[in-house]
Amino acid sequence: MARIFVSPLSWGLGHATRDVPIIRELLKRGHKITIASSGPSLVFLQKEFPQCEFICFPDYPPPYTKSRFFIAKFTAYIPIMIHAIRVEEKKAWQFFKENKYDLIISDNRFGVYSPDVPSFLISHQLRFSAPKVLSFAEQWAQSFNSYYHSKFTRVIVPDNSPDTVSLSGTLSLNTRKATQERIYYAGILSSIRKIDVVEDIDFLISVSGPEPQRTILEEVMLKQVQKLPGKKMVLLGKPSENSEYQLPSTTSKAGRNDSTTVKSHAGREEMSVLMNRAKFIISRSGYTTMMEIAELGKTKCLFIPTPGQTEQVYLSQYYMGKGWFYSKSQYSLDIIRDVEEAKKYSGFPAMQGSKSNAEKLYQELFEPYLGKD
Repeated sequence: MARIFVSPLSWGLGHATRDVPIIRELLKRGHKITIASSGPSLVFLQKEFPQCEFICFPDYPPPYTKSRFFIAKFTAYIPIMIHAIRVEEKKAWQFFKENKYDLIISDNRFGVYSPDVPSFLISHQLRFSAPKVLSFAEQWAQSFNSYYHSKFTRVIVPDNSPDTVSLSGTLSLNTRKATQERIYYAGILSSIRKIDVVEDIDFLISVSGPEPQRTILEEVMLKQVQKLPGKKMVLLGKPSENSEYQLPSTTSKAGRNDSTTVKSHAGREEMSVLMNRAKFIISRSGYTTMMEIAELGKTKCLFIPTPGQTEQVYLSQYYMGKGWFYSKSQYSLDIIRDVEEAKKYSGFPAMQGSKSNAEKLYQELFEPYLGKD
């Protein structure tokens, strides 16, 4: 039995949730896991894996902004982030001198590694997506990422190989030698599992994003959602609240009674069930959500990227170009028109699921360092 240290970044739940299949596989193999994170990510993983050891290991705050001008704030944030990574690195080195582990898995935490322990970094964004006028920023970001990649044994990309069905597109490509030598494409990794349930929700609408963008999308959706036919579920992305109510029902042209349920929030287990039940999903285009869509094999979706978040904007445009999914800005959304347009798209091609990917990842990357069971 090996001792393994797993530390996901706490910028939202995405990093923690994609680590779930890996942690499940490690536990299945009988290893002892220490999970180090903070905030909602730590709480989520404590509920998911109560048998593990937990450490509050804070990282640095995300460079989110209340406006669409994410790039300007991110650029100003770079010196702060570099300093924070150095502090994290010193803290981690001291911790690993005092506590012995056989393997370290860091999800996008550049400072969490040890030169004396096999250390693996998980990241799907090996480069930065920027407008053409800021193309120099992409080149700089590749070098920045590659410098930190060189400190790890391997870099695990939760995506398929670029020569197959790549969900992250150019985001997971990096031309720098140090990164190229370390990349391992693991395939999708999602905490959500496909279950055998009836698809009885016509439209599942997930509202999310930093404020005020979340509120703006909420207002847009609540004004338009009742135009959609059938049974609708709207999740407002407000975990601090606990409310559920029905919007006034309407009668469709076919004489069917259409209903709209609005909930403040859904936990991960409930969200998993709701996504399985949904015939059509409307959501932001965050990468974790994209892996969940792929895992469930959902083909009918409409994506609304968070303004200013360049990764989401890039992914939505990339998927449209591939003919997989349709996207629309929250500022020009016409829900009836855009849903009809979205139905013309094919969805992601079929791909191997998270459970199989985690098993293969263990055998090919971790087992050589940990030995066979």
